[in-house]
Amino acid sequence: MTHPGTTPAARTDGPQDAQARGNTGPRDAQAPEDAAARDAQAPEAVAARDAQAHGNTAPRAQTPEDTNPLATAVTHSTHSTQPTLDTPLASSLADLRRHLTTHLDPAPRAWLEHALDEAAAHPGIHGPISAWELRLAEAGRRCGAAYADAARVLILDAARAGTDALTRVYFQGTADERRAVLHALPHLVSGPGALPLVEDALRTNDTRLLTAAVGPYAARHLAPHDWRHAVLKCLFTGVPVDHVADLARRAHGDAELARMLGDYAAERTAAGRTVPEDLYRVLDLTESVSPAPGTDHPHGKES
Repeated sequence: MTHPGTTPAARTDGPQDAQARGNTGPRDAQAPEDAAARDAQAPEAVAARDAQAHGNTAPRAQTPEDTNPLATAVTHSTHSTQPTLDTPLASSLADLRRHLTTHLDPAPRAWLEHALDEAAAHPGIHGPISAWELRLAEAGRRCGAAYADAARVLILDAARAGTDALTRVYFQGTADERRAVLHALPHLVSGPGALPLVEDALRTNDTRLLTAAVGPYAARHLAPHDWRHAVLKCLFTGVPVDHVADLARRAHGDAELARMLGDYAAERTAAGRTVPEDLYRVLDLTESVSPAPGTDHPHGKES
């Protein structure tokens, strides 16, 4: 997946959170021939190489959000119709604020109101770190893991964070802050200028980042080629395709996506591995080619 300029590799949670923020090295822009070679690889090989590349940065300490039940649901569940803590994040910012006002206890609610007022009074980037950036770091401890993402999205909005500010927060922040930035993109960025952040998240194997990356912003702006690979990345890492925003519209009639899904199913079948049920769901949405030989639909239906 090509991306403009240089973007640092994403960090994941681990035991060395004491390292300074912003310690990210530049990454050379990917040459076109490298991208073509990458596209020819099996999804497993692409994901494995991505994981190795992102492993070059120091691991980070576990944060309170790491015990978020939402993370467990995203990582281990199949497609579920149960509402998740992510559900309000797709709402309008006004609805999001009402949701937190209703659900937060008095102390965290008062902290959030102060943080929003502070961000609104001093928006934008100020020096090495702005006051509202510090509040982003505090949100998990102050509001609790269940509401930290939503609180951070509201703080970013109050700070009128544009693409430059969001990029700084993303590449200098923790995985939790990065996830909040991705959730904030459809609310705060109207054009494709923040796509490098989505593309960086899609190179990780962090299922929570992947879930946030395939939201409404990606649905609006990712090019077809990159969007197809995002769907395959979800299938490989176990992120339910229910989290892929606008999936039915973008998959409809996409013969190339159907071909890629058939190839992936054939590879897994040849290796004696289970084909994810979600793959057949997406294949049905393409309304195109039949599954590759040896990958009959589990319900006896051809797509």
